[in-house]
Amino acid sequence: MSEREVMDRLQRAEILRFTTAGSVDDGKSTLIGRLLHDSKAAYEDQIAAVREASERSGQAGMDLALLTDGLKAEREQRITIDVAYRHFSTPTRRFIIADTPGHEQYTRNMATGASTADLAVILIDATQGVVTQSKRHGFIASLLGIRQAAIAVNKMDLVGYSQAAFETIREEYAAFARGIAFRHLTFIPVCALHGDNVVRRSPRMPWYGGPSLLEHLETAPLGTDAPPEFRFPVQYVLRPTADFRGYCGTIASGEVRVGDEVALLPAGRLTRVRRILGPCGESDHAFAPQSVTLCLEDDLDVSRGDMLAHPTALPWLAHELVATLIWMDTEPLRLRRPYLVKQTTNLARGECLELACRVNPDTLAREAADTLRLNEIGQVWVRMLRPLLCDAYEQNRQTGSFILIDPVSHFTAGAGLITGVCHPQRPLRLVGNGLTAGGNLTPQSGQVGPAERAALLRQRPMTLWLTGLSGAGKSTLAYALEQRLVAAGQACVVLDGDNVRRGLNRDLGFSPQDRSENIRRIAEVSRLFNEAGLIAITAFISPYREDRRQAREIIGEDRFLEAFVDAPLDECERRDSKGLYARARAGQIPEFTGISAPYEPPETPDLHLDSARGSPEELVGQVWKHLLQEDIFLYY
Repeated sequence: MSEREVMDRLQRAEILRFTTAGSVDDGKSTLIGRLLHDSKAAYEDQIAAVREASERSGQAGMDLALLTDGLKAEREQRITIDVAYRHFSTPTRRFIIADTPGHEQYTRNMATGASTADLAVILIDATQGVVTQSKRHGFIASLLGIRQAAIAVNKMDLVGYSQAAFETIREEYAAFARGIAFRHLTFIPVCALHGDNVVRRSPRMPWYGGPSLLEHLETAPLGTDAPPEFRFPVQYVLRPTADFRGYCGTIASGEVRVGDEVALLPAGRLTRVRRILGPCGESDHAFAPQSVTLCLEDDLDVSRGDMLAHPTALPWLAHELVATLIWMDTEPLRLRRPYLVKQTTNLARGECLELACRVNPDTLAREAADTLRLNEIGQVWVRMLRPLLCDAYEQNRQTGSFILIDPVSHFTAGAGLITGVCHPQRPLRLVGNGLTAGGNLTPQSGQVGPAERAALLRQRPMTLWLTGLSGAGKSTLAYALEQRLVAAGQACVVLDGDNVRRGLNRDLGFSPQDRSENIRRIAEVSRLFNEAGLIAITAFISPYREDRRQAREIIGEDRFLEAFVDAPLDECERRDSKGLYARARAGQIPEFTGISAPYEPPETPDLHLDSARGSPEELVGQVWKHLLQEDIFLYY
């Protein structure tokens, strides 16, 4: 095979990115050095330099760890401090290795190396067994989206190549790994010092019938997940001449072609890609992670931090995020202290509103905590002063991650992995060239207008939005008011939370994003009832102010009345005939408002109804009086 043919074959070979992890002195650097040496992937001058450095240090033989430990401090202390990246290839596959440190002090460096990996090689010292750092690194690797791991039980020579010692470690770590998100878990007994089961299978362990580490890396599955959707965060607007406008950035995920329709976010405008310019000139196609300049067919107001995406698969637009946070600063997390949130090309001021729990890396148990310290992991609620375009991390690593920056020291304080949003604002209305996201849709209207409907029903249509905790009395008040209105000859309808979730919204759960979608649908239905001339009475917890604000926008400011049905939490629990609060406090109902999920009371409601002090009849009287003041009834 000619040199050109070899190069072409290597160019076409698929790439596996993997990281090493484990506790300090487990032998990660020695294992990678052995892998490079025995697979003939180390250059002669590198081997000569390692042999010379080994001799200077007085070590017998060649210290293969020096192939990756390049820092002076690493060689002096014989530990890995920074992430070292190495490339090598075999006839079947190319590899990029991130050799990461094992010491607890450098867990943040390990997280950095694992953030782009497809597979983790987790080392465990056969003489030490499974330790906390082995579990912590496995947990972090799974959080970072790595779904397959090879557990290399190293230093088998020090336990006499004992099958019993290997099986004990395998059973313990497999039991731990059942609580995390690894899909493929392979255990391999190795001795990095002598090369057993690293590149070639070892005759010293005839009881092991599996592959060597390199054989496993060559055959590990790739591309099991669907590729993420197209995301292009704009980094810079290029205007070298008056007749050229291009938008520069790195494609975060997916691919794009000339002629593709794209949505400009958050503006919600539709346009098409006219040209794609890359380092090698003009192209008709580009994909992640290429750095390109895109030219669009329309002149739009685009700036840094905006994003281009395919209109059929839009990201979230959210002020508040739910995230797993890996804390990286020696200064502990301080709730409600200002931080900078860096996500793609966006930089926004924000704060951590709440720490839901801290994760114990030994047991994976969720523990109560009021802060996070160096290398600790927790679930947080983050609020930004302006919304960010993002996805869930499990769907898109690039747009689903962010870092927190200390605004004083400018140190990276934490790395966040987005798991959800508190109340998403999806850019639902996309417009451009007369199109919407749903295609060529044109709003239709009949011959009967609002004035004719109002004259027929003798009322102005409106929506009374009852919000409050479960048990505050919203449904009781809604149906009592309905009875009063019907008795007076008014046309009305009640939308109750339990009833709607049994039909229209039965596909929704109770996550923050599902709650937001629930309220959005109710607002749209209420608007339709109002357009028919009816008075709509809604009885929903609707815990988030942002959701209620959006409902007001959908229905219309002149038709929306917000009524806060107010009752203390203990009173709501006392009234609870369904036992929901008791089940929520027992942990049987997750995301229950008032117990395990927040409720944001209205700041300036149109009506404040104290249901702890007033009877339903008295509260109906207050609402009736307010409706009269608003001139809802045309014959009074």
